[in-house]
Amino acid sequence: MKKTLLLFLTFTVYANFASAQWQQIGLDSTYVGALTINGDTIFAGTTLNGVYISTNKGSSWTAINTGMPTTQIYVLAKSGSNIFVGTEDGIYLSTNNGDNWTAMNNGLPANTEVYSIAIRDSNVFAGTYHNGIFLSTNNGQLWTSVDSGLIANDPVYKLAIDGNNIFAGTYDGLFLSSNNGSTWTNIGLTIGSVMSLAIDGSNIFAGTLGGVYLSSNNGLLWSGVNTGMTNTIVHALAINGNYIFVGTQDGVFFSNNNGQLWYDLSTGLPNNLSVVSFALSGDTLYAGAQGVWKLPLLGVGIAEKNNENIISVYPNPAISNLTIETMQRSTIVISNLQGQNLFQQQLLQGKTAIDIGILAKGIYILRLNSNNKTAVTKIVKE
Repeated sequence: MKKTLLLFLTFTVYANFASAQWQQIGLDSTYVGALTINGDTIFAGTTLNGVYISTNKGSSWTAINTGMPTTQIYVLAKSGSNIFVGTEDGIYLSTNNGDNWTAMNNGLPANTEVYSIAIRDSNVFAGTYHNGIFLSTNNGQLWTSVDSGLIANDPVYKLAIDGNNIFAGTYDGLFLSSNNGSTWTNIGLTIGSVMSLAIDGSNIFAGTLGGVYLSSNNGLLWSGVNTGMTNTIVHALAINGNYIFVGTQDGVFFSNNNGQLWYDLSTGLPNNLSVVSFALSGDTLYAGAQGVWKLPLLGVGIAEKNNENIISVYPNPAISNLTIETMQRSTIVISNLQGQNLFQQQLLQGKTAIDIGILAKGIYILRLNSNNKTAVTKIVKE
């Protein structure tokens, strides 16, 4: 006789977002696609109005476009006193905090759209929309094409450097160079455009139009890590200590366990706000979207602890009926791994029986919301 496994499951992750709330701090009339920070000074690159600067953590903003005729900004990158700007018309450099800008396009094709910039020591790499990747070894005075192995005319959306490895996120996947850009090798993720990259030790996170992917072996193997995310169109990634932040087509999510589980971190943001850039400064996370937003990270917390007195779920796996025991009034939501909510119910204190017979066999996410707190776990429907 087949034995039925009865598992009394307790949540081991409890997230408190009560004091973590986004606040818009300016430029609400324009879209901010790029951010970089130096102390209390924030630089914001917009899609229509050029570059802005704030020297008081976003309380006020000033346009700084002297010497830069174009106003469509794709990327900002800072190295020492140098600030590079990638635009619809090449690269511009400021050495005086944006007071004026100088075109640095010697060696670039005319009207080159520069989507990404990465800097290592004296090497500056620039990824373009249709002209591959260029390298300058003298702060942009001269650029040389370094695109052997890349797909011709492929947009290069993101560049990231880790030691001797340079990663290029493109329209057709992720490429790696270990020889300063002389040659590139496709290392996967050809399922969709790689829009963002973040590196944490041996872990490489890639944000794509189909979610977040993780590799722990320099891109040889990849796995999707999207559990808990309700939107998987990913534009931006940032890492701060144990926390990984994701900017999507609809808000922000974060994880503290290498992306194995994500929590919604969009309180204070409008619905359907596309977050396309991040910048970190101390205990504050800044986001570029329609305007600039900030979030105090001291208000973001996940306490790892045993929550036996909060909730238990059984049996798990379950065939048709699921019993939930909770110590307080709450709401549960069951969603699939693609983030679609399939079931929602209010719970009273004590035991509640849930009929999940209509669900197809598979793995689902059960989320408990109570008193501004969230607990999340997986359940299995047999």
